[in-house]
This record gives sequence, C-alpha cells and structure tokens, in this order.
Amino acid sequence: MVSFASPGLILAQNAAQGQAQGSSQSTAAGGTQAPQKNWKDRAEYDLYVSITGEKDLNKKLDLLNQWSSKYPNTDFKSDRKLLYLVTYAQLNQPQKTIDAAKDILADDPTNFQALYYTTLLTPQITPPTPDVLDQGEKAANGLIAAIPGQFAPDKKPAQVSEADWTKAKTDTDALAHTTLGWVAMQRKDYPKAEQEFTQSLQENPAAGQVSYWLGTSVLAEKDPSKQSAALYDFARAAAYDGPGSLNPAGRQQVKQYLTKAYSDFHGSADGLDAVLAQAKTAALPPGDFKILSIVDLQQQKAQDAAKFAQEHPEVAIWLNIKNELTGANGAAYFDSSMKGTQTPPFPGTLISAEPETRPKKLVLAIADGSTPDATILLDTPLPGKADPGTKITFQGIPESYTAQPFMVTFKADKANIKGWPGKEAPARRPVHRRRAG
Repeated sequence: MVSFASPGLILAQNAAQGQAQGSSQSTAAGGTQAPQKNWKDRAEYDLYVSITGEKDLNKKLDLLNQWSSKYPNTDFKSDRKLLYLVTYAQLNQPQKTIDAAKDILADDPTNFQALYYTTLLTPQITPPTPDVLDQGEKAANGLIAAIPGQFAPDKKPAQVSEADWTKAKTDTDALAHTTLGWVAMQRKDYPKAEQEFTQSLQENPAAGQVSYWLGTSVLAEKDPSKQSAALYDFARAAAYDGPGSLNPAGRQQVKQYLTKAYSDFHGSADGLDAVLAQAKTAALPPGDFKILSIVDLQQQKAQDAAKFAQEHPEVAIWLNIKNELTGANGAAYFDSSMKGTQTPPFPGTLISAEPETRPKKLVLAIADGSTPDATILLDTPLPGKADPGTKITFQGIPESYTAQPFMVTFKADKANIKGWPGKEAPARRPVHRRRAG
C-alpha cells in the first residue's frame, strides 16, 4: 500500500511524544503547579530522557523494554505506549505497531495516533482474518470521527500553512476511506469497495495502489456497463508516475495485464495509448468515458454499413459482390449469378484509360474511389479523353474476375458509359483553292 506522512500526522506524533516529556520536565524542575504524574525516581526520569534522545531505533526499543521491565507501574504508562507505537511504526513492523495501537485504544478509544496507524497498516497485515478486518474498519471509522477535532482551526500550528493543514485533513480522510474500501474488498463487498475507493481518490488522486484496487473491485462486480471504468482504473495505476504512484516494476506489471484485458474487451490494443495518456492526468474517468467492446464495435459496424447502404446503394451492392467473389465459393457465385448478366449501374472513379485518347479500356475504382477493382472493355472507342479522377457510371456484362488482387472485367457498350467528358474532334473542313485566272 502507498503510505504518506501528512503534516498533521507529524504534528500529532510530536505532540504525543512531547506530552510525557513536558510532564516530566515540569516535575523534575520543581514547577509550582501540582503535577498529575510523578517519576518513581531520578533514574526513571533519566531513562526516559535517554529514550526520547536516542536516534538508533533498535537501541530506543531496547531502552523502552528496560523501562517496562524496571518500572511496570509507572505513572507514564500511556506515554510509554505511545512511544512504543511510534517506534514500531518507524521500524516498519506493522503487526507490532497495530498491537501497540490496540493496547492504547483499550484505554482511549479516540486516540488519534492509534486510530491512524491501525487504519494505515491494516492492509499490510496477512492473513486478513475477520478480526483484522473488524479492527481496521472500526479504526477507520473512528479516524473519520476524530478528524474534525484533530484538524480544527485552533489546533493548527502557526508554522503550518492553511493549505498544508487542509491537505493533511483531506489526505487523512482519504486514507480512512481507502482502508474501508480494502476491508470491503476482502469481504467481497465490491460495490461498497468501489464507493470507498472512489471517495478516497476524489480526495487524494495521487494513489496508484488505490486506483488498482478500485479497478479490481469494479471488475469483480461483473457488471458489463462498468468494464470501461475498470480498464480506466488499471490504466491510471499503470500510467500515473507522480507522488503516490506504484513503483516502476508494479506499473509495468499492471500495464501488461491491462494490455491483455483491454485487447480481449476491445478486440485489439487500438486506442489504449490514448486511454493511458488520459488516465495519467486524471485519477477518475469523466462521466461519458467509454471503451467500445467487441460487441459495441460489431453493432457500430452494422449500423454504419446500413447507413452507407442507404446513402450509397450501388456501392453497397458492389461491396456485397466483392465479399462473395473473394470468399471460398467465389467462382461458383460468379458463374451462377454474374457471368453473362448485365449489371445495374455502378459509379466509379477513373484510374486510367487505354489509350489516353479515344480509349477502348477503362480501369475504375468503385469501392473506395482509389483502389482499382473494375476493368471496362469497349468495342467502340470513347470520344476524346478524360482525366484520372473523373466520375463515371457504367453498366456492363461481367466477363471474368480475379480475387487477388480483386478485379472484375466487364464488356460494355459505349452507350452505357455515363459521365464521360470527352468529345469527338470536329470534322476538318475541306480547303478550297481558287483557280488562277
């Protein structure tokens, strides 16, 4: 899980560690106010000072154990528990940190640090037993309840900016919802997990792991209408490389999974780069985001074909002919349905004419206006000439065809060629010579 140390958390840690120190210093200095706590002796106080001043975490833990052994009933037991909590957290020992937090919460169910660390570290505890999940859920909800008081305006230290204080509050709330989402995911309550992870990302978008968990939860809902959103979440986890992102190896692993999942859903990897680029800049997809599935694409293709056939019926017929002739039974279809039978009019684009002037052979492109697919043979040459690109309509009788490259050869009468712009050259008038007188 991606963790963070917000300014508010650091301040809370310092305050908790300083609480016992402040009480001890007041007592040791002989302050005029009656202390609520007292050291058993000077040696206990000196041991405490050594603990708070020790930089080596393992030595600090040894000193804490000495304090517990020599002074099990100290007045500063709650302060010692907080020091254990922070030290275990700094040593990256999740289970011991949570155990220390549990000990604190037994006496003070609203202790902010204990709630925070339990919430933060619950997803790192394996196996996620029902007790672990219950404890994490309770801590996360307790943390949410404690946030308004912990981050009240009058609690803000003078050296902390309003922006940092607000961000600390927001990030802490996002953490709580992340853990609630993780707990729901472990319980297979995927709609609840989706809700919590989404709220977490709305508050703190810089969380690649949360995006991955969100995608996993949404995918597990098995709702076809949410497939696009799940793929987007995986794209976010794979593409986002800023603060709070997955490490490079993790991002690469997610990208490999995403590429296959996207291709299986969409039919190819076309468009995936655009999704990755979009997800890199935004943690959640826009409301109208949609990746077309294979079924969507087939439906769209059918709709486009129907619309094209309505707008260009002659070309649609030609495309059907091409589909038949390039199929396995193309020769049989040609012999039974085309050969020797005059076709309906087909529009085409002139590719070439032989010869250029008064041609008897035309090569046209019918399907797309640029790829030659029809050859017209004429008994009588056409008048004049026409430039390539000229639009021509013809009727002819199919004579032969080839499937690769696709070409149908027709015989046609000059009268069945429409749109030919060439003109016959004017007849030369005879020159009359005047006789000499």
